[in-house]
Amino acid sequence: MEDLALVLDLTTAVLTAFVGGVVAQRLGQPVILGYLLAGVVIGPFTPGPTVDPHTVQVLAEIGVAFLMFAVGAELSLGELRRLGRVAALGGALQIACTMGLGPLLAPVLGLSFTQGVFLGALLALSSTVVALKVLMARGELQTLHGRVALGILVAQDIAVVPMVVVLPGLAAGSEGLLAGLGVAALKASGILLGAYLLGARAVPWVLGHVAISGTRELFLLGVVGLALGTALVTQIAGLSLAFGAFLAGLVVAESEYRTQVVAEVLPLRDLFASLFFISVGMLIDPLALASNAGLIALLSGVVILGKVGIVALVVLLLGMPGRVALLAGLSLAQVGEFSFVLARIGVDDGAIPAALFDLTLATSLVTIVLTPALLRAAPFLLQGLERLPTVGRRFAPPMEPEEATEGMRAHAVICGFGRVARELADALEIRGVRYLVIEHNPLLVRRLRARGVPVIYGDAANPAVLEHAHPERARLLAVLMPDAGVAEVTTRRARQLNPRLDIVTRARDADEVARLRGAGATAVVQPEFEAGVEVIRHALRCYGVSSQELALLTAGRRQAFYQHPTSELSS
Repeated sequence: MEDLALVLDLTTAVLTAFVGGVVAQRLGQPVILGYLLAGVVIGPFTPGPTVDPHTVQVLAEIGVAFLMFAVGAELSLGELRRLGRVAALGGALQIACTMGLGPLLAPVLGLSFTQGVFLGALLALSSTVVALKVLMARGELQTLHGRVALGILVAQDIAVVPMVVVLPGLAAGSEGLLAGLGVAALKASGILLGAYLLGARAVPWVLGHVAISGTRELFLLGVVGLALGTALVTQIAGLSLAFGAFLAGLVVAESEYRTQVVAEVLPLRDLFASLFFISVGMLIDPLALASNAGLIALLSGVVILGKVGIVALVVLLLGMPGRVALLAGLSLAQVGEFSFVLARIGVDDGAIPAALFDLTLATSLVTIVLTPALLRAAPFLLQGLERLPTVGRRFAPPMEPEEATEGMRAHAVICGFGRVARELADALEIRGVRYLVIEHNPLLVRRLRARGVPVIYGDAANPAVLEHAHPERARLLAVLMPDAGVAEVTTRRARQLNPRLDIVTRARDADEVARLRGAGATAVVQPEFEAGVEVIRHALRCYGVSSQELALLTAGRRQAFYQHPTSELSS
């Protein structure tokens, strides 16, 4: 009967999440909200079907592990090194400054100073799952602000370890904190060394032999074993499960099997990660929310305004553009899952009152629900900040010397220097066409300048930056940033500056095609559709279709898609 109960709990959780996600999507809300409400429905505080919270929590932890493993596999050690300053310095500053909010709130909540420090630590930790899922859903994880947010999240996950050692003892007045920190540091160093040695030798050898066998299920079992095994080792050592899975992903990222590993893990990641949000929803007591609405609103406001402001300031101090600073702050403006763990430890050790755990949980719910809406409002916030005479200068990147564009006419302007832009730049160089790049990633700007590429440091959506590229003298503008809102604003402003300019803009999905055309794009390119066209071309050529017929067919499909993308997609 226990086995049947487990299957029944899992089935109920998955079906309720499915219904909640569909309803939320139909109402134009993030699916995360549907999962949270599904957890409330099957939780112990509401009438109706009830699921064992422990069962869902275990599966949710597996989802967190798979999510961090996939992120690590897509990142690589080289990219992590480039994020080192952001993760180390930026993460430390963000945590320290946010923890300072706790003692300020302590008198309002009837807490002592040390309990206020504990509260500050709870508020300092953001939700890795929520931030990454929202950024991935928006296609922004690969952007600069997505990478900055990821670096700070990694620092927060690592900071959980000393927090678990120090905070309960500090609030309870116990001794032996230095010894505990020393042991934790030794454990972390040993795990990092072991991960490096495994990544350099053992993992590529094992995955290589499994891949040669051609048995897909063995390859999948090996990947899952690596992810969960490393996560388990780190948890036993006192570090977080998510950090261990992230390390395992970094190990895989250095092997030639990186792409296949990510493809195998993605379905598992999405399935189990949805259970995380259900597990959070199951902890919510609607009556408790209503009875403490004032305190919850206060804490939620402090978290959102405080964390957005602190993260933005820290990122600005690190030399990043204002746009990146604000978006990174909005991405991290919530209380995360490790705050639950830390709060539970504090309650069990008598360091904080039990009521603070409930307040933390409720504040987490409110801020998690608001995170997608905050990011959707980002373009309006940025426009408002740019208009302010003092603050606006911080969000307008400094101008580059006029030599970068001196004498350029009929040139190409490339906005955003990602993979597509690199291919375009190579083709232009082969043809001898002069071009310049507008890029807001300072690290990438330095590398381009070292190669002698004319580059303007700034946000192409900023009118002053765009004007500095002289679009009125250019022949082509390629808008290739992954952020749909920025691409639309850049396209519209470029069209206003030069009505005759040829503008090609990248669309993230079919829904954006019509908006970008309305903004003034001469041509819109949607990568997934173009990949489909090439697959069709290759497949039909194998069956003897002539080149002329293929050209007519692909031209017809492109015309149908780009003129009526929504209807073409639904058909």
